Amino acid sequence: MSHLRAVPSGPTNPSCDSSSASPRSGSASSVRVEAPGKVNLFLSVGAPGPDGYHPLTTVFQAVRLIETVTARRQSAQDHGTVTLTLEEPDADVPTDASNLAVQAAMLLAEATGVGEGVDLLLRKRVPVAGGMAGGSADAAAALVACNALWGTGLPLPELSALAARLGADVPFPLTGATAVGSGRGDLVTPIMTRGSYHWVFALAEDGLSTPAVFRRFDELTGAGQPAMRDVPEALTAALRAGDARALADSLDNDLQAAALDLRPELAEVIAVAEDAGALRAIVSGSGPTIAALVEDPGSAQRVSRALKASGLVAGVLRADAPVSGARVVG
Repeated sequence: MSHLRAVPSGPTNPSCDSSSASPRSGSASSVRVEAPGKVNLFLSVGAPGPDGYHPLTTVFQAVRLIETVTARRQSAQDHGTVTLTLEEPDADVPTDASNLAVQAAMLLAEATGVGEGVDLLLRKRVPVAGGMAGGSADAAAALVACNALWGTGLPLPELSALAARLGADVPFPLTGATAVGSGRGDLVTPIMTRGSYHWVFALAEDGLSTPAVFRRFDELTGAGQPAMRDVPEALTAALRAGDARALADSLDNDLQAAALDLRPELAEVIAVAEDAGALRAIVSGSGPTIAALVEDPGSAQRVSRALKASGLVAGVLRADAPVSGARVVG
C-alpha cells in the first residue's frame, strides 16, 4: 500500500512504512498526456440494482476536446505527496484529493507499491459538470502519465481495471475512438467506424448533477421503468458507413427527459440548433451540455452562430470525432 498523500487538503491514503514501497522510476522528469472528452451517441438506462447503480448500455464517441495532464517528478522535500495545479484556475475544479486525477495517481501508487510522489498540472478544455466526462478524462490521463513517469509499466487492461475503480466513465478515455459501454458503462468494447463527425456543443451557465438526473429519471419512469435496450443495428451500420445523416436518426438518450425536466430551457437550445441546420441535437450524457451533430464544418459555423446569438447558452464549442484515447505527447 502506498504512503502517498494528497496536498493541499482532502482525504489521504492510509500510511505505511516507506520501506515497504518499491521505488521505481522512469527516465523522464515529466510526462504530458492528452485524453479526450466524450459524447454519448446512445444511452439506455436500466432499473437500479440492489447496490443502487443503474446498468447502462451506451455508445461513447471521443471528441477533440482535450484534457492535458502533465506529471512532474518532485524534489526530495516533496517526496511522497500528490499535488495538483490548474493551468487556468477554476473555482469549480477541486485541487485536493476529491479530484479524480489526484485519486488516479494515488490509486496507481497503491496498486504498484510506488512511494514516489508526483506534481500534476492540469489543463482543462472539456466543460466542467457538462455530461462530457472531463473529470474522467483527467483521471485517465493521470493514470497514463504516472504509469510512464514512475516506470510502473502496467498494460492497458490493468490500467482499465484501475480506471473502473475510479468511476464508470474513466475506462473509455483510455481507449477513445468509438466504443460500446456496458455494465455501469465501464466495460468498454471498441466498434468500427468510418469517416469523421462534426459536433457543436452548447454550454450551460451552470452544471447539472449526474446523481440528480438519475434520481429524476427514476421518478419519471417509476415502476414502469422500461427494459434496457441494446445498441440499435441502424446506429452501428451508420458508423460503419460513415453516414452522419443516418447516425443522426439513431441518436438517443434515456436521460434526456430527466435533464429537460430539471432544465426546461434546454429544449429551446435543442430547437435553436436544429432550426439552424443541425442534423440532430440531444442532451450529452446527463447534461446540461447540448450536443448537435452537423454535416460539415460550414454547418458547424452556422449552428454555432445561431446558438451564440440566441442568448440561451454560456458558450459554444466545436469539435470533430472520433479521436484517439489517452496518449503521451511531446
